[in-house]
Amino acid sequence: MKTSNNTILITGGSAGIGFETAKAFLEKGNEVIITGRDAKRLEQAATQLPGVHTLVSDVSSEAAVDELVQTIRTKFPRLNVLINNAGYAALHSLTVGQETWKEAEKEMDTNYISVVRLTEKLLPVLHQQPAAAVVNVSSIVAYAPGLKTPTYSASKAALNSYSKILRLSLQDTNIKVFELMPPLVNTDFSAGIGGANGIAPEVVAADLVNCMEQDVYNIHTGNTAAIYELLKVSPTAALNALNGITA
Repeated sequence: MKTSNNTILITGGSAGIGFETAKAFLEKGNEVIITGRDAKRLEQAATQLPGVHTLVSDVSSEAAVDELVQTIRTKFPRLNVLINNAGYAALHSLTVGQETWKEAEKEMDTNYISVVRLTEKLLPVLHQQPAAAVVNVSSIVAYAPGLKTPTYSASKAALNSYSKILRLSLQDTNIKVFELMPPLVNTDFSAGIGGANGIAPEVVAADLVNCMEQDVYNIHTGNTAAIYELLKVSPTAALNALNGITA
């Protein structure tokens, strides 16, 4: 797929992977729109991303998504790339009394349900373009869940399953479906789980651009590739490797 002269919407684009992805696509001559819940953070991002468009929007709110879709239809009718990047994660363990379900509900809503909703509502716009794409930003934990992020891992596993079926459902259309699966990335989002030891977000963004150019639909960035190969040999070994278990 071509990676220039597109109109691209990136959710959660004010920081981290979303910000670096916006930067990478702007540098290749695309029109880029980023969304986020925090107007101040979007303004700060805009000062560093000349030419970017910003829209305050909460992907977990159906009303906000409806307003976003209407704005896209009106102001950006040539939208042909949707990058579902917004996410939420909580650190907790599956032990008695943790009320894990409360965090699981937020994670599933933001990381899965919200992606399904926004994608479905924008598909009519994408279908109108000569060539289009949906990019779902998943995670290495969709393959091997993390002890510190158990229900976040489950939400990304759901997104992985959805991405596969969406790709199959759209195989005879003009819309390509990519799934970006980063490992640990050095962002504020992952600070609580040792993000400082992760790869740089700009590496993830560069890998996405490169793989889209080559029509590589399952994008296993960094250590995700090794975990995926190990998973095919031994799911238990992959699970233990991701969680630092040597036994």
